[in-house]
Formats: sequence, structure tokens, C-alpha cells
Amino acid sequence: MKFIRVVYSIYAILVFNILMVALGVFILVPSFFPPKGVRLSFFFIRLWARWWALLVGIRFQVEGTEHIEADQAYIYTFNHRSFLDAPVIPMAIPQEIRALGKKELKKIPLFGWVISQFAVWVDRKSPESREKSIQKLMQFLSEGHSIVVAPEGTRNDSDRPLLPFFNGAFRLAIETQTPLLPMAVIGSEKVMPKGSLLMWPGTVRIYFSAPILPPTNLHKENIAALKEKCFNRLEAMILTHE
Repeated sequence: MKFIRVVYSIYAILVFNILMVALGVFILVPSFFPPKGVRLSFFFIRLWARWWALLVGIRFQVEGTEHIEADQAYIYTFNHRSFLDAPVIPMAIPQEIRALGKKELKKIPLFGWVISQFAVWVDRKSPESREKSIQKLMQFLSEGHSIVVAPEGTRNDSDRPLLPFFNGAFRLAIETQTPLLPMAVIGSEKVMPKGSLLMWPGTVRIYFSAPILPPTNLHKENIAALKEKCFNRLEAMILTHE
């Protein structure tokens, strides 16, 4: 069984990279000509994700998109359990988005180069890097773009549904008065566990919650309360659908 899984994983990674090479120019070039070009880029990003999933036997099921208004910017917060979340997110969210990502992902050959056009890289260990990333995300929100943040800060390989949240997304929501939209990703860690390149066909389910409106005053108590509300909402979604 392990041999079959290794062979399958090599196949899945090869298909991933072949599609990225084939579609990379169609993703990158239009992105330099916003806003229409960015919409075209995301069309090809979703095409890449769907073709890859189809060819390797991974299915996506998405529920709750009725909570998303096309012209409203959101801060999407999701539970991060697998590298597979990278193709899941743009496929599931019906908007052009910008994502906050760890700087280590930038080093992945080809993938990091292409995705850099749509990501804000951050070094979690550097307060300066964290502050710069917040400022960039604020700029995207001010321009009407939705953003995606994993408030746990890293992939969760514990037995708990969620790791403790960082404050950044909730401070940002209050400062920009942008609704938070919790997004539960279920099953991605079974297809591709953390710390392993081995994969297996399966189904990844994505659930969107109703938006959470932020308070108007940027006080520590409000940040803490908003963070707790989002944590409880996302935890309940995970426990309900797992």
C-alpha cells in the first residue's frame, strides 16, 4: 500500500507542476493589468485547481457560498491543516483574493514564483515583517479586495480542532471595518497530511459561515472578543462537519 501511495503521490506532484507550467503564463501575465486582468488570472488559477483535482482523483464539495456577496470585501479566516489548502482556497472562494502566507512557501519552485503575485509573505518571527504584511493587507482591503488569513499562523497537526489565534486578522477587521467570514476546510489533512508529500485520493469539503461584523472601536477587549467569536464559530463548524 505504501508503494502505491508513493507512486500516486509522484504522479500527483508531476501533474501539479505540469499544469502550473502550462497555465503559469496565463495566470501571471494578466495579473499585471488589473482589474480585468486579475479576474482572468483567477479564472486560470481555478482552472488549474479543477483540472489537477480531476486528474488525481480529489473532489471538492463547497457549501455556504450564499453568504458571500460578490461586491463585498471580506477577511476569510480558515483552519489550516494541510498544504493542500493552497489549491482549495482559490477554487472555493468566488472572488479575486489576496492571501497571507509564510515566507517559506515563496521558496517552492515555480509555485512560489507564480503565487507571489497574489500573496503577502510574512516572517512570523519578525515583528517588522508582521507589521509590513498588515499594512499591505490594509491596502488590498481599501481597494476592495478580499483577503485570506490562517489565524492559527501555521498548519495544525495537533488533535485539537484549532490552535490559538493570532490577533492580526481581528485588528485588521476592526481597523478597516471589514466583515470576517469563517471558512472550515474538512478532510484536506487526510488527502495530504502535514509534514508529508505522500497523498491519497479523497474528498475535501469547504463550508462558509455567515459573516461576522467587527466592532467599531479598536480596543484590546474588542480584538479579544472578536477573536473569541471567530474561534468559537470556526471550531463549531469543524466539529459539526468532521
